[in-house]
Amino acid sequence: MTRPTRSSPPPTPCPHGALQFWGSGGAGRVVPAPGACPPTSSLPAVCGRVCPQEKQCESKCVRAIKGESVGIGRLERFVADYHMNKEKKDAVKVPKSNGHRIAIVGSGPAGLTCAGDLRKLGYDVTIFEAFHKSGGVLVYGIPQFRLPKEIVAAEIENLKAMGVKIINNAIVGKSETVDELFEDGFEAVFIGSGAGLPQFLHIPGENLLGVYSANELLTRVNLMKAYRDDYDTPIKRFGRVAVVGAGNVAMDAARVAKRLGAEHVYICYRRGRDELPARKEEVEHAEAEGIEFNLLNNPVAIHGGEDGHVTGIELVRQELGEPDEKGRRKPVAVEGSNWVLDVDTVIIAIGTSPNPLIRNTTKGLTFTKKGGIEADEGGVTAREGVFAGGDAVTGSATVILAMGAGKAGAKSIDAYIKSKQ
Repeated sequence: MTRPTRSSPPPTPCPHGALQFWGSGGAGRVVPAPGACPPTSSLPAVCGRVCPQEKQCESKCVRAIKGESVGIGRLERFVADYHMNKEKKDAVKVPKSNGHRIAIVGSGPAGLTCAGDLRKLGYDVTIFEAFHKSGGVLVYGIPQFRLPKEIVAAEIENLKAMGVKIINNAIVGKSETVDELFEDGFEAVFIGSGAGLPQFLHIPGENLLGVYSANELLTRVNLMKAYRDDYDTPIKRFGRVAVVGAGNVAMDAARVAKRLGAEHVYICYRRGRDELPARKEEVEHAEAEGIEFNLLNNPVAIHGGEDGHVTGIELVRQELGEPDEKGRRKPVAVEGSNWVLDVDTVIIAIGTSPNPLIRNTTKGLTFTKKGGIEADEGGVTAREGVFAGGDAVTGSATVILAMGAGKAGAKSIDAYIKSKQ
């Protein structure tokens, strides 16, 4: 990379806390770029594996102007893994308590990041997690082959070693409400409960046997070992599978279905290849594993037999028309082009939204039309003492955005507690 000059503009701050370097400072040293972020990534081993670096840090690399960028994501993964393997458990520093108690709802990337930052500042932090395992979407939503669960477990153990408490099987909004958390003595609450409510197509046949949401499939396989025949509720073995959607979750679902023994797995998406929302890397991996792409095809019905099981999915071929409000060309159905793809399983992977449980049990908060908690950039909500961030606010998004929201929430909570003193 080039050296800075007097006319060099300061770089855009790194979106996830990685250092940006201008070049060599001599004697093997490197010079941090002016205004660069400090090395504060809370989950570097995770980010190095699942973040869309090609759209974030790597897209800003000057090497990308004439060729391929520096492999920042792979470097981050290597350094994080090396540090994790070398780190001594007794080397973890336990911050002295400042006497203030904070509750965090959800142990996903937003909650874990918020908890870590607050604990470093001396707060007594307790995370309430609905599942029997901690990690949120990092555990239930991302397959082992893309994000090893041992990596997530190690990061969580580091937080516990720092003094963060985690209570599992605790569904805030059901087993305990936000109001009751305050009654228990917590001075602030951060809601990072994610977006675990799957969206559906609302087409005929969606209630047939053999129709799954990607959220259900991935949760059962990743978190509940349903791929094992000796499990209480194993997943039925697939033959021919249609995955509706083309984001990263759709690619995960398709590759999981393939690993479960499916003979043919099809991605059905209403737009073309240039409009695929999944990372290029994930698309290439799916194709390398034999996933077939039925692009420019939109599902309109799911067909079933007399036994109530799926027998096929009806698709309508599409043409790309004028760009929509987001700049993407809008798909338009080709009249009379309906056809049926023979499948025995359909997996819906078109997105998720926040679970309405907290919305229905917490007074004083305001919500978006899509069910997300309304919060400003610092995670401050309409209710005093309640902060929120991650997918619970934005809907389904990236791990790194959730982590950023967790860091912002921790900073706002610290300022809030200090203002009360």
